[in-house]
Amino acid sequence: MTAFLDLLLDEARVRVDADRAERDTASLRADVAPTAPPSFVDALSAPGVGVIAEVKRASPSRGDLAPDLDAAIRGRDYVQAGVAAISVLTEPDRFKGSLADLEAVAALGTPTLRKDFTVDVHQVVQARVAGAAAVLLIVAALDDDQLARFAAAAADLDLACLVEVHDERELGRALAIEPAVVGVNARDLRTFEVDRGAFARLRPHIPDDVVAVAESGIRGPDDVVRAARVGADAVLVGESLVVAEDPRAAATALVEAGRTATAASSQPRRW
Repeated sequence: MTAFLDLLLDEARVRVDADRAERDTASLRADVAPTAPPSFVDALSAPGVGVIAEVKRASPSRGDLAPDLDAAIRGRDYVQAGVAAISVLTEPDRFKGSLADLEAVAALGTPTLRKDFTVDVHQVVQARVAGAAAVLLIVAALDDDQLARFAAAAADLDLACLVEVHDERELGRALAIEPAVVGVNARDLRTFEVDRGAFARLRPHIPDDVVAVAESGIRGPDDVVRAARVGADAVLVGESLVVAEDPRAAATALVEAGRTATAASSQPRRW
């Protein structure tokens, strides 16, 4: 684990403690809606390569990207483009996101991922209350017990998990909890550089009944096609959409590429 990731996790724990001081997890759970959110897994399991479009205002590697971004408006652009799902950064300091962003986007009805540094079940409950359909679990940030507990807590709340890995060792740990969705993040947490070969190396080791998501390094339709050729079921696209002059058109181009690309499996998955 890197020193910078350690810092991000420490900051996440401080936020959790502050949130829990205002309202404990059990009390928060009382606000969980009785109706399950739309299925994140089903959305990514359709034929072709699904696009997960991201909402964020900044990143540690690039600084401010779109500081004035309106999450609801950007989410609406993505929905109209036909994306499979939307990822919303809720980390407030480095990415300038919030749970309010998550709630605004989730209200649009497309499966929404809470993307944050999950360090406590409290955050999983927060995500469900805000309307999310899935939460991010970063294997590099969690031990095996935490991975299993957070995944179980998510399942209990009808939430999916995007279990994120960076290398073979992390993939082995991820597969131990039998995830439905695994994301391979090509961005190195130490250097922030993108290793464009990471997904292709790890994809053969991801079981066929697990949705495989290529994360980072997707800049345009050609990258979606390349991801499809090495077996991606979905791609997660962040900065290129956030900074696009016409986000809806850019997202539409990615969606169309995903629909026509030849993926490793052209049939919906069975669960």
